[in-house]
Parts: sequence; structure tokens; C-alpha cells
Amino acid sequence: MPRRRLTEEERELWLRVARTATRLQPSPDPRADTRTSPVPDPQAKAPTPAARPVAPLPQSFVRPSATKPIAPRIRVDLAKPVGEHLAQQPVRMDRGLHKTMMRGKLEPEARIDLHGMTVAQAHSALQGFILSAHARGVRLVLVITGKGRTKGRDHVAPMPSRAGVLKHEVPQWLRMAPLSAVVMELRESHRSHGGTGAYYVYLRKRR
Repeated sequence: MPRRRLTEEERELWLRVARTATRLQPSPDPRADTRTSPVPDPQAKAPTPAARPVAPLPQSFVRPSATKPIAPRIRVDLAKPVGEHLAQQPVRMDRGLHKTMMRGKLEPEARIDLHGMTVAQAHSALQGFILSAHARGVRLVLVITGKGRTKGRDHVAPMPSRAGVLKHEVPQWLRMAPLSAVVMELRESHRSHGGTGAYYVYLRKRR
């Protein structure tokens, strides 16, 4: 089939379109490799991603092991025993008589038992007993307070812990007026008279 030639009008129209067109840059060869960095080996295995570090749990969230042994609770008592404190006091009575008394060889002439009394009742009873004994000329009396209930082995106190209210109150009362004026000596008794649960109270001579 013979090729048709353009008419004058078609030629003029084509020239107008050609004048407004912009020349394109030739496309690069797709087979050319312009990369400058190392080319990875397609046969190599993909690298394993590094494991992210795990942050430690807060201490409040860490659960103790069920098999971890529990440390035993320790009973702390920094208070000095009353008997030890009294034993360090200077001797005011005759020393020979004092040795005889501490060996349990000096028999008390009167005694009072404060067991079962409240603090107020015991204070009033002790004061009346001591003043009455001194008025009669009695020299050695025995005041029974009891040792008090012992705290359990697992008891822990933030402050010094002492057993027996009356055991610790009686020495204080005997050092206060009006009893301090008639009391010469105060010691824990010999075990034959009650040991740490009683006190020897040696009174002054009646004037």
C-alpha cells in the first residue's frame, strides 16, 4: 500500500506542535551499574537482628524465691537488767551484814507480795508497808514483785524491752520520797527468797 503524504495543512499543524515540544534526555542503559558502594552477595544469608537488651525489673516487682531460707528474727534488748544495775551501786549498810544477806543467810523480818495488784494498788500498799515496818523498828523486809512475763523468742522491739512492770517500778518508788528517807539498801534477793522476782529492802534505824 503506497504511503500517503501529508497535506499542507497537516504539515503546518505538525510544525506548530513540534515547536512547543521539549527534547528529552536519552534514557541510560538499564544494564549499566553506577553504584559505588559494595554490592551484597545475593547468595549470602541475611544477618540475624541483634537482640535488644532487656531492662531489669524494679526491685518491687522481683518475687523472692519460695525456697530461699528466712533469716531468724533476733531479739534485741539493750536495757540493763535491774539486778545488774543495783549490784553496781555502792554498799551503804555494814559490809559483813551485806554479804550475809546476799547469801540468803539473813532472814527477812517482814514481807509483802504485790502479785495481782495494779500499779496504783501496789504503790499504795508498798508505801504503807515500808513506813509501817520502819515505825516498828524492822530492818530487813522482802518485797515480792514477780519476774513478769517473758517476751517470746520472736519478739522484736525498736526500743529496749523489759518484762514486769512492778519489778521495774518498785526500785523507783523506793528512791522517791517519802520512802527514800527510810530505805538504806536495795538489792535483788537470793534465790532462796525469790531471786530476781523479789527485793531485799534494808531500812534505816528508827530515831
